[in-house]
Amino acid sequence: MAGEQIRLLIVEDVPQVASHVRAMLQAQHQIKMLDVVTSGDRALTAVTEMKPDVVIVDALLQGRVGGQQVAQQIRQAEPGVGVIMLTVPQNPVKESPERGIDAVLTMPFTGFDLTTVVRKVGEARSTEAARSNSLVVTLFSPKGGVGRTTLAYNLAVALGQQHRVCLVDGSLQFSDLRGLLRVPAVAPSIVNLPTDRIREQDLADVTWRDPSGIDILLAPPRVEMAEMVTTRDIEKALSLLRQLYDFVIIDTRAALSEDVLVYLDSADLILQVLTYDSMAIRGLAMAAETFAAIGYPATKLATILNRADAAGGFDRSDVEQALGSRIDFEIVSDGRLVLAANNEGIAFVSSSPESQIAKDVGQVANALAAHRSARSPALAGR
Repeated sequence: MAGEQIRLLIVEDVPQVASHVRAMLQAQHQIKMLDVVTSGDRALTAVTEMKPDVVIVDALLQGRVGGQQVAQQIRQAEPGVGVIMLTVPQNPVKESPERGIDAVLTMPFTGFDLTTVVRKVGEARSTEAARSNSLVVTLFSPKGGVGRTTLAYNLAVALGQQHRVCLVDGSLQFSDLRGLLRVPAVAPSIVNLPTDRIREQDLADVTWRDPSGIDILLAPPRVEMAEMVTTRDIEKALSLLRQLYDFVIIDTRAALSEDVLVYLDSADLILQVLTYDSMAIRGLAMAAETFAAIGYPATKLATILNRADAAGGFDRSDVEQALGSRIDFEIVSDGRLVLAANNEGIAFVSSSPESQIAKDVGQVANALAAHRSARSPALAGR
């Protein structure tokens, strides 16, 4: 969450206190105050709809639902949301994360006190959410034509045989998955999600259920509609998907644009896809320099060599030397099988599970499943 704006919701029934907090936040840009909820019985609904990062709750709320009840409700329903309990010296409150109280802010307080505790709680809950049991995997290649979208779909279907999986079409302009699977233009997409108020039911309404059993969050059906999707929309959608699915598999486009960087930043693991192609190798080597500058650790990256039996004059050691890192997985080529499956809009891991290419994809899926189970800093077997 470092560098991102923290979204704050306040549950406070004393107008003067709410105005005081609002005034303290006006001079800074790190925290965005979403709204003030004046009743405890409406707090959970507001949290569910607005998806704040942090909520400040007055411990002395009047009404049927008190402050500590609100904190417990939020922790049970939205465990990724941080809760700060606001109180006075005469009513001491102890921190108790298991009861939904991540920090305590005692009046009177300064603007520095307020922003410090909000940032601390927001960053702590964000880190904890990143360690949840869901695994977000982004497939990336700086060059098109390497089979990234086909691999993303088949990998998602392979994982979907035993896990709950959502496949995200990160090619916002040209919607590669929509084309691969011949999804109708009227099928909903990420652009249909409500701005700033994404709920679990909203995602259920806009995901496409593939015949294989996986859910797909599609890109917009037309090129110009990509501009309607903001990076914040992507961040909030991925945050909710992480809570609902065992695996979130993201297919990106061949670019390092702002939207693609959001998908890469959000990933627990980036699967870099390349072939024995000089331009693909050069592009991935250049991307590696960018990833190092961003600060991605080596454990966040793994490399898939697709069409590994079509060397084209290269060998594996040449590629690894150019990249400055190991190749983690190899997948053979099977042009006839892949083309037939793609033309039918089906996954070859389902239609031809005994083929070598399906087995190779299955090995990647098994490694990801083991990685998710162990939550180790590197893939099993690397």
